[in-house]
Amino acid sequence: MVLAAGLGTRMRPITDTLPKPLVEIAGRTLLDRGLDALAGTGVDKAVVNVHHLGFMIATHVAGYTKPRIVISDESDRLLDSAGGIVRALPELGPDPFYILNADTFWIERGTPELERLAATWDDARMDILLMLANPADSTGHSGSTDFLLADDGRLVRGRNHPEGLIYGGAGIVHPRIFEGADAEPHSLNLYFDRAIAAGRLFGVAMNGHWITVGTPDAIAPAEEALRQVPAGAA
Repeated sequence: MVLAAGLGTRMRPITDTLPKPLVEIAGRTLLDRGLDALAGTGVDKAVVNVHHLGFMIATHVAGYTKPRIVISDESDRLLDSAGGIVRALPELGPDPFYILNADTFWIERGTPELERLAATWDDARMDILLMLANPADSTGHSGSTDFLLADDGRLVRGRNHPEGLIYGGAGIVHPRIFEGADAEPHSLNLYFDRAIAAGRLFGVAMNGHWITVGTPDAIAPAEEALRQVPAGAA
């Protein structure tokens, strides 16, 4: 599930005429970079939700075959992160699936990060498994940290904690967490907190370098980070 339905207000004026997922970083859109990561992990179908200028995203991905794209249209009403997933559940099926924000990406180091998530997933212990970035090994992040990672992989909230990590905009969730939920606007944070309370929110610290592009002035640092990568590695 690729979450691409945001308004991109902090990216204005670019997003006045272009949806944020189609902003290019070093000649490749943010959305393409996320879809490339999914394809590299063997994902054969991705649901992409759209809202602001969604027709442009639908046109952009129309030729994708790896992964094959299904558009979940939220042009009538923005449903936030969890509401968008709930609407798309019939396309996502009964098994755990990746979630991916369309405005972040990363530079791999070694085993691809999404493969590492899949290898860590334990259905018996986990409802949600998140990819976590080290603030010192990231580009473009100006906010607080999000979670503290315990030795056993469990997560608790860690806002502004000196040892806290950043939610890297990717993870694996089991659809059972949405049982009984309505496709109404609500955030994934509700489910993160429920999983914390149940001891079933886990995380994996990234090996790679994480990049987020939230404002126009974040584009240049993101491109500079990519320029520092050896040819063929990004």
